Parts: sequence; structure tokens; C-alpha cells
Amino acid sequence: MKTSKSDRLFREASALLVGGVSSPVRAFKSVGGNPVFIERGRGPWVWDVDGNRYIDFVQSYGAVFLGHANPLLTKAVTAAARRGTVLGAPVPEEIHLARSIRKAFPMLELIRFVNSGTEATMSAVRAARGFTGRSRIVKFAGCYHGHSDGLLAKAGSGAATLSLPDSSGVPASFVAETRVVPYNDVEALRRLFAAEGREIAAVIVEPIAANMGLVRPRDGFLREIRRMTSEHGTVLIFDEVISGFRVRHGGAVEWSGIRPDLVCLGKIMGGGLPVGAYGGGKDIMECVAPLGPVYQAGTLAGNRAAMACGAAAVDWLATRKPYLALEKTTQKFAGALAKLAESHGYEVQVPWVCGMFTLFFSPRPVVSYEDALACDRPAFSRFFHAALANGLYVPPSPFEACFVSPFHTKKILAGALKRWEKAFRDMGEAKA
Repeated sequence: MKTSKSDRLFREASALLVGGVSSPVRAFKSVGGNPVFIERGRGPWVWDVDGNRYIDFVQSYGAVFLGHANPLLTKAVTAAARRGTVLGAPVPEEIHLARSIRKAFPMLELIRFVNSGTEATMSAVRAARGFTGRSRIVKFAGCYHGHSDGLLAKAGSGAATLSLPDSSGVPASFVAETRVVPYNDVEALRRLFAAEGREIAAVIVEPIAANMGLVRPRDGFLREIRRMTSEHGTVLIFDEVISGFRVRHGGAVEWSGIRPDLVCLGKIMGGGLPVGAYGGGKDIMECVAPLGPVYQAGTLAGNRAAMACGAAAVDWLATRKPYLALEKTTQKFAGALAKLAESHGYEVQVPWVCGMFTLFFSPRPVVSYEDALACDRPAFSRFFHAALANGLYVPPSPFEACFVSPFHTKKILAGALKRWEKAFRDMGEAKA
């Protein structure tokens, strides 16, 4: 594959941007080499600046669900831009999107729009603390809830890729009120509540973990979290920035049947534009300014372009209902991928849920952050470069999920499996 233009642009970017990128996971540091610069996308395809075409399984890390350059979304953004992208005042599009979200998540009596998933989780934690009058927060190892100081503890995703489970620049006092429990470990959570339950303001969790690779919750795990938080008057926060509108129209709330107190949304909800939201019952959300003393604000929050684009995306999903078909497609594809890897002598795990999967180079199931860290990273690095060379665009990290959209047709996925088979064969030749 040609890379001369991407290599040149990376040299130029490295003189201007930190590490040559605007987000750490876009760098190829953990797998070696230089990142490719993407010039354009259409549906499930992307093209880099050197003209290489890829089947896209990154999908902007889950933000693009209706395919790149979707005409419906392009039309919505263009129409909004003609009337002013951001006006510093309420706009009707906020009401439209909020109503569409509530139809999907009826428990969200009040919603606040923000600009990113990080803002949503940070603000939800603040609201939980304000509501309960407590300060302690519980998160799970390997779950990433954005880069706010109090939640950067064993955060998975980019931090794990760079071998930085905690971030420099975060004072110890900022995470002193954060407790970290192994994902899927009910007994550890039970012991923590027994010792500190009266001090815990909130438990925040990715109901389907997707930032240490895809890790499904064990049967009963989410139900037990709900039971313990209810018993101790603790706010349960579902971080659905990735799972919201992906695994079901009502996200992991609908998928699991578990009702949290607050839900954080982003990515798909914005149709590909920067957006986030958090919401829940009136009892908690009325603590947020201007109704209550918990302050949170944002100049670009609720901007017309993101609201219009998000409403078009969410309404399309509500009308088309692609989830059951996509779930079958994902299951079939993940199973075929696992068989391909095994036929070439690789021990792998390919956990999946609707629209998401991860290829773990591991002989045993991955159910926790520790399991993910124990996977064969050199094998993943060889796999990544072989996949890229064969026209498969996958995340440059073993701790990210791959994404499948309703626009990855059977024909495209069949072609992807042929490319994957070639990639596994090239891996073996590279190792030899």
C-alpha cells in the first residue's frame, strides 16, 4: 500500500499538533508506524490521502452509525448551517432531539445537552454528588468515562494502549474519592458497599464495556449493581456514550432491562457531530442549574447543527429499526472471523453485541480488564498492519471495539472476510 502522502502529512502535523494527532488513540504508537490520513468517507468505506480504500470498522470510534457522508444527515447539517450553526440561545431543534431521545429512553424525564461524552459523564457525576450530598464515586477497571480528572483511574482505552492506567497531571487528591472495582466482579463491589456504602454518591459503569475491547457483562452483573445502589441510596449512572442507540434504540437500558438513575449519551446521538447529553429523573436533574445548585454550562451546548443532525439520525433509527437484523449480522460475522483466525493457528476470542465486536488474541474468554491486558499484544500489532495492508481499517489498539453499521451489507462483509483471511495469512508470513 502507498503511504508517502500520509507520511508527509504526519511529519507536518507532528510539528504542529501534540504527537501529530488530536486524540491519542489515532496515533499508531502502540502498533508502530505512522497513522494514515483519511481524505474522505462514504457509507462503510474510507479513502486515505494516498488513494487506498478501506472497509471501515472504526466508524469514528462508534460515532458514525448511518455511514459516512449520509445524504440525510448532510442535508440536515446544511439546512441548519444556513440559519446559523450556534446562536447562544435556545433553538427549536433542541426540543425535537430531546423528544426523540425520551421516546427511546422514557426514564429520562429531564435532559441536558453538552458537547461530548466526557462532559456528559463529568456532569452526571457532579449531579449525583449534589443530589446525594456524598462525595465518593465507584467505577470499574477498564471502563473509560472520558478524561475528567476524577474518572481517569484504570480507564482502559487509550490509557491502557499507552501503558498509562492513570494520567500524569492529576493530583492524588482529585482521585482520592474514586474507588475502582474489577469489571464483572460482584463480590468486590459487595465488599466495597459493606465498608463504604453510606459515603458512595454514584456508581458509574459502561453497561457493555467497550474501552478495554468489547467485554460483555456477566449474567446478573448489572442487576446486582442496581440492587446494591438502590439499597444504599446511591445513584447508578449508565455511561451509554457508545452503547446508546447502538445495541438497541433504547441502548443498554432496553438491552439489559435495567433502569439506572442517570444515563450519559453521545456519539451516535449526534449523527457524527460533537455532542453529548445526560439525563434522568426530575428528582436528580432538578438539582442542575438553573433549577438547582449544581452548576454546569456550555457555550456550544445545544448548537443547531448538532441538534439537527442528531435528530435526523435518531429519527431514522426509530423509523427503520435496524437492530435485530444488525444483531444477527454481527453474530454471524464475529463467528466467521473467529473460525478464520483459528484456521490459521491463532487462539482468539471474538465477543460481540449488536454492532460491536473485538478480536482478542487470547486462549481464554475476556471478562475483565486484567484479562484484556493479558492478551497477546505483539500478535495484535502484526494483525493490525496486515489488516490495514489488505484494506481493512480497524482501531490501532487492542483495547478498542470494532464497529459494524446497518450499511455494512452482506456483500461488503463477505468481502471483508476474504481480506481478513489474507491478513491472517500475511501475519504468519511476517512472523516467519
